[in-house]
Amino acid sequence: MSVVVVVPTYQEAENIVRFLTAVRGAVPEADILVVDDNSPDGTGELAEKAAAELGRIEVMHRAGKEGLGSAYRAGFARALSMGADRIVQMDADFSHDPSVVPLLLAAVEAGADLAIGSRYVTGGSTENWPLHRRVLSRLGNRYTAGVLRLPIRDVTAGFRCYRAEVLRGIDPASTSAEGYAFLTELARRAVRSGCSVAEVPICFADRTVGESKMSGRIIRESMWLVTTWGGRDLLDALRRRGTR
Repeated sequence: MSVVVVVPTYQEAENIVRFLTAVRGAVPEADILVVDDNSPDGTGELAEKAAAELGRIEVMHRAGKEGLGSAYRAGFARALSMGADRIVQMDADFSHDPSVVPLLLAAVEAGADLAIGSRYVTGGSTENWPLHRRVLSRLGNRYTAGVLRLPIRDVTAGFRCYRAEVLRGIDPASTSAEGYAFLTELARRAVRSGCSVAEVPICFADRTVGESKMSGRIIRESMWLVTTWGGRDLLDALRRRGTR
């Protein structure tokens, strides 16, 4: 079984070498694909040096900062072209614990088409988050799951493992969202195509070094797109009823 771990990076110089070392230790046989958006702090160059030492690491250097969705579209396309059977996505800031990667892979081996590292199932948690961020995240996930009728507790989670054929089928290249709405868009497509989803409890730890990439623009994009998709789904359902 071929596993590719896709990691988008921007300004992660303080984390990237430790992170890649930890991922290599957790899944020694996996290939790692770093998608760096020309980080001014030298993240891409540090990743190249780590690749020479650790092996089986490819660094994709992009021209500039183009967004999370764009980075994953490029990374997923490359991972699929490498012949991966399983594709893992995760952040490089240690909010996603590399030691959990084998658990996500095991969930897929047990039958899931998509395994999600979830903060909001029994056993999941967030660490060192202020109250306002916990409330915003929970309410956002509940709204998203409710409007889109998704049986997922942590829709915006970015720690995932896909079967390659499932990822190919939901066609990330045709998505349009850039921020965390991109993660929602893939989850929505997976559920609508009949994929089985498993949520694996994780402790999501807030970054200790570097700066968060969350912004008001990302939040607004996510809420707008979720509401738009939900409205379309409702109209489609009403049309189907009208034709019966």
